[in-house]
Parts: sequence; structure tokens; C-alpha cells
Amino acid sequence: MTQAEDRKPRSDEARTTYDPEITSEFAIPAGLEVSRGGGEPETTSEFAVPSGLHTRQPPAAAEAEGSAFSLPSAYSAQDASVAFTPATGVPAVSLIKDAPWQDRMRTMLRMPVTERPAPEPVQRAEEGGPAIPRVLDLTLRIGELLLAGGEGAEDVEAAMFAVCRSYGLDRCEPNVTFTLLSISHQPSLVDDPVTASRTVRRRGTDYTRLAAVFRLVDDLTDAETHVSLEEAYRRLAEIRRNRHPYPGWALTLASGLLAGAASVLVGGDVLVFVAAALGAMLGDRLAWLCAGRGLPEFYQFTVAAMPPAAIGVAFALAHVGVAGSAVVTGGLFALLPGRALVAGVQDGLTGFYITASARLLEVMYFFVGIVTGVLIVLYFGVKVGGQLNPDAALIVSQRPVVQIVASMLLSLTFAVLLQQERSTVVWVTLNGGVAWSVYGAMHVAGRISPVASTAVAAGLVGLFGQLLSRYRFASALPYTTAAIGPLLPGSATYFGLLNMAQNQVDKGLVSLANAASLAMAIAIGVNLGSEISRLTLRIGSAGKRRAAKRTRGF
Repeated sequence: MTQAEDRKPRSDEARTTYDPEITSEFAIPAGLEVSRGGGEPETTSEFAVPSGLHTRQPPAAAEAEGSAFSLPSAYSAQDASVAFTPATGVPAVSLIKDAPWQDRMRTMLRMPVTERPAPEPVQRAEEGGPAIPRVLDLTLRIGELLLAGGEGAEDVEAAMFAVCRSYGLDRCEPNVTFTLLSISHQPSLVDDPVTASRTVRRRGTDYTRLAAVFRLVDDLTDAETHVSLEEAYRRLAEIRRNRHPYPGWALTLASGLLAGAASVLVGGDVLVFVAAALGAMLGDRLAWLCAGRGLPEFYQFTVAAMPPAAIGVAFALAHVGVAGSAVVTGGLFALLPGRALVAGVQDGLTGFYITASARLLEVMYFFVGIVTGVLIVLYFGVKVGGQLNPDAALIVSQRPVVQIVASMLLSLTFAVLLQQERSTVVWVTLNGGVAWSVYGAMHVAGRISPVASTAVAAGLVGLFGQLLSRYRFASALPYTTAAIGPLLPGSATYFGLLNMAQNQVDKGLVSLANAASLAMAIAIGVNLGSEISRLTLRIGSAGKRRAAKRTRGF
């Protein structure tokens, strides 16, 4: 046989003859019978209908399946599932343009990524848009200032989301915890995501800086105000460099006046006012000294709580006709971490449980530091013969006008300690006076329980604070935090500690539990007031604010 004949294809009969010299692993072994198909090869796709399974046949007029856009054979328009897109399409989400950016961003954060409206094409930098890593870095720096200033985790995420969308970055996911900020941006489903993070290592209370950051975010989200990336960095650097609006001596004086006003609320007179103010100012200076030596905040609170307690014990030892308990109670008002407590409960109510747990743990450490300092002084005072009466909490004189003025002074000095802007001090002072008036009317005149009265008064504080913040397009913290100062459970905390120092642990625990109930009532009331204001006003998401629905604990 020639080579040409050898290259010719063999016939079917030749192919059916098995060559014993073939050693391919795909060859059919000799003696194995293989069924012959009739022309078309057998279907081996995993989507093929198995033999013996009968399916409902489509109408005779229906087209044969095969196109990706043809309807399945088992589809029926009458029995169609609600999972299919309706004929009218999915309703678009429209955001109200004149609503505050906090509401608009919070609404979109609660949406799935696929349902969020695309950002408007805005170029705030060079042609081609700003660099994604720089936008993410600016976003993290803004979020760091807000979180370090005491802002809630939900509002921090809303601000970070607003900054990203203002520069045209869609599909961004910010994440906020107590000490860590992160944000991820994925341009599309086929592109790699870009993720950046930043750690918050130092916290400081400066509501003036907080308000400046809110104004920057508001300008970035405003369609009529064009702020380039470089301009945003410049303004952020100015915010960081700005000094506090009040000097150190003003803060110390405000701390003393706050303690004096708090002592008047619990029945103190002029001498008690002066004594409580001196004790609080001395404690504040000692705390600043400890901070300069690098001691943790736990020890700073412990040292700051000792001078007011020592002055109260000294009055008791000298048998002076002065309510020493009012002096100690006034000194505690300046130390109770009401701001951190409200922020912690707010994060828990809005679903940020990790951040809420960390904030509440911080509050517990501060409270334990205060307890340690006061208990040390009270223990030695009782040992040396100091006559401190725990039942004195029941003897509070009713002086409505004086107490309302004292509550307003307390809110005013609290606002100074929080480094608020001077334009917000008047409003928060009035808000504090309203809070104490409502509490006094319900608890003293109406004989309602102190917990319920505190919750209602705190709810009004949150409601008015949220309305004022919406009017000025700013954060609600400067209008609410200082206003809850008169409601803080200073007297319940002191008398609980005094009972424990006198070995009356059961009474002490009951009083401390009462203080914890009042603190939770304040925090929940402030948050509830804020939520009520959002429910009654336009919020920018087709009339609804989405939230998780879990009514059975799973």
C-alpha cells in the first residue's frame, strides 16, 4: 500500500474493526458492546431532561426554546411568581432634593446596593474625575473627626457615604466601629474593589469642630456649591488647626458653675453652691494634671471625684448646717459621662451593636472610676465619724423658679465644657430649661415616677434638638447633649455609693439600679425624640424610611 492510500480515510466497516495495536486510553476495549445512536450524538448536558420525566408541553403555537430571551416552557403568565419583574417595571426611588443630606444618605445606606439611585455626574476636580484613593482618604479623615467628636455611628456612615457620592463614586460601603473606620468602593462587578481604613486613636470633645465638619459635608453635597478635592483638603486642614473657642480657665470655671448649679437642683443654698463649685474646679485641675502626666482617663475620673466628696465629708465632720450630700452630688454632675451614654444607646438602637458595646463599656469604666474616687473618700469619712445621711435624698425643697434658673445655668456651662459654638449656646440653654420644667411638672406636681418623667423630658430634648439641627442643617449633638445635663442621675448615684460605704449593700444596689434606669431613660428618650421628628417630617425616600424588621428575635 502506498503512502497516499494510507492517508485516505477508512470506511465505516474499517472503523468498526478494532485494531489490537491501538493503545489509546480512549479506545473501546475488545468485547465491549456499545449501543449505536441514530445519527445525533447523545445529550450529556446537566440541564437535559432525564429520560422518564414528563414535563408539561407548551402550546403548539409556541416557539421552540433555544434563545436566552424566550420564555421557559413551564412558564405561565397566570401562575407567575411575584419574583418576576412586573410589566410596569420596578418603581424608581426619588430623593427629595431639599431634605437634609443626613436623611438622604441614611435612606440610601439602608437600601440594597442594587436599588440605590446612581449619583449625578458631577466633576469636582480635573477632567477624568478625582483619584479614587484620594477621595476615600478624604472620606476617612472626615469620618475620623466626626467619630472622635462623639457623633453616632449611623451619622458618621451617612457623612462618609455623602462625601463619596459627591465625587461621583457609586457602590461605596462605609463601615464604622468604635476605633476603626473603613470604606470599600467597587466601580463595577468585574473590577477589583478599592478598600481603605483608618484608626481613631484619640478622642476629644469639641462641638465647634464638629459643626465645621458638618458644614463641609453640607457644601460637598450641595449641587450648587462646587468644592474641588483640593479645596476640601484645605478646609479640612483648617478645621484641624483651629483652636478651641474657650480657654482652659473658662473650662475650669464652667465646671465649677455646673457643679454649683447641680447642687442647687438637689436643695443646696448659696454656701453649698460655692462649696460644690470649689470642689469641682479643684477636681478639674487635678484631672488636667493627671492628663499631662499621661495617666489613663480612668484615673483622671477617680482623682476628679475626690475633692467634692472630701468637701462634703468635711462639712459633715465639722457639723456645719450645710447639706454635704448636695455638695457631693453637685460635684458628680460635672463628671457623669452623659454624652457617651447617649451615643452608646443610640448606636445600639440603630443596629451598631459592636460600637454600642464599646461605648457602653467606656461609660462603665468612667463610672467605676467615679465610684472608686467617691467611695475611697466616703469610706474614710465614715470611719472617722462623719454623719452622712442617705435618707437626705428624700428632703428636696420645691423652688420652681430657682431650680429652672439653675437648670439653665447647668446647660449653659455644660455647653461651654463641650466647646460649642456661641450661636448654639442660647438654644441649648433654653432646651435645658424646658427639660427641667417638664420633669418638675410631671414628677413633683403630677406625682409620676422619676423614670417616666425623665424619659418624657429627654424625649422633648431630642425632638427640639433634632428640629433645631434640621433648621440649621447641622449635627443634633450641640442642641441635645448639654440640655440633658439637669436630668443626669447625680443624686441617685451618690446615695447608692453612700449606702455601700456604710455597708448597706442592698440599699446601695437599689439606688445604683435606679440611677442606671434614669440614665437609660435619658438615652432612649433622646433617641426616640429624634426618631419622632424624622417620622413627622419629609425624609427623602418615597415617603418611607427603610429599616430591618425583626419581631421574633431571629
